[in-house]
Amino acid sequence: MNDTYALNDIEKLLSENTYPGRGIILGMTPDCKKAVAVYFIMGRSENSRNRVFEETGDDLIIYPADESKVEDPSLIIYKPVRKFENRLIVTNGDQTDTIYEFLEAGKSFGEALSTRCFEPDAPNYTPRISGMLTFFEEEGSVCFKYKMSILKSADSEGSACNRFTYSYSPIGGTGHFLHTYKCDGNPIPTFEGEPERVKVENDIDAYSKKIWDSLNPDNKISLYVRYVDIATGECENRLFNKNVRK
Repeated sequence: MNDTYALNDIEKLLSENTYPGRGIILGMTPDCKKAVAVYFIMGRSENSRNRVFEETGDDLIIYPADESKVEDPSLIIYKPVRKFENRLIVTNGDQTDTIYEFLEAGKSFGEALSTRCFEPDAPNYTPRISGMLTFFEEEGSVCFKYKMSILKSADSEGSACNRFTYSYSPIGGTGHFLHTYKCDGNPIPTFEGEPERVKVENDIDAYSKKIWDSLNPDNKISLYVRYVDIATGECENRLFNKNVRK
């Protein structure tokens, strides 16, 4: 097989990287029956690690695990997953709300992100990563497609923002993995290149556990996995939190 089309093992990618930061995986199960959306967060500081995921209806919200320990909520508290009509939005920041509001106004994913930039956390200038699944009918059957985006600093000074968007037609057993950081470091090096092609599995429990167990035990915080039945829209979710909300 041409290496261009080879699929990476998500377990290997994560276990060999102590700090990919925040990550999104979008794709389709090998049986072509489910759309897959994954989001995880990691942290190195006490402020960043002080978080939990909670579901509210179709949305996922991040809360402080212990509100008394919150130092700066601006970049750590947000809704990473929101549903708007036939679209599912997944991001690593409050650009989730920006995308939602633009869709509500009849505008596009790209138009929304053209108004946003990387995070103002010098010297890291953490990229904003985003994804969106769109479900639609074609020739009497429900199908889906997905987009991914990364907004990253053009240089080490944060003087300009480069925006990259990727559009995908789903392939059975294939996912695309986009994360904020290449690896650990000071400053933390930004993710480079296109989203990585990774294997996706039919079994949500096995796949979720594989991802959670592969994340660095010191730095991992929370993981959320959603499988959407393409034909019916029925969702199955799995949520993992290292912390308990007080």
